[in-house]
Amino acid sequence: QVQLVESGGGLVQAGGSLRLSCAASGRSFSSYTMGWFRQAPGKEREFVAASRWSGGMPLYADSVKGRFTISRENAKNTVYLQMGSLKPEDTAVYYCTARLVGSAGYDYWGQGTQVTVSS
Repeated sequence: QVQLVESGGGLVQAGGSLRLSCAASGRSFSSYTMGWFRQAPGKEREFVAASRWSGGMPLYADSVKGRFTISRENAKNTVYLQMGSLKPEDTAVYYCTARLVGSAGYDYWGQGTQVTVSS
């Protein structure tokens, strides 16, 4: 059974940092793109960042470029989202996702972790 389990969310002041983790299990993700999405109250879920498990240039939403970094630790089967210079508008539930390379949609989703940035 495939599982994506996020952790690391919390309350932080504007300008601060957080690192989210996504522990992936249940299959090999070597052919998958791992991503992060977020959903703020009353808004649609939006793309944040993505990177192929096998490596390559990561992608970022314009709103987080230069502030967030996606990375992975193969030995731990874990994907990270390092978030810096946080803003109140970054407040959202953050979801880890996995998409088979070449497929149209994301196949697996985590349960989400809340990030709240206070001003």
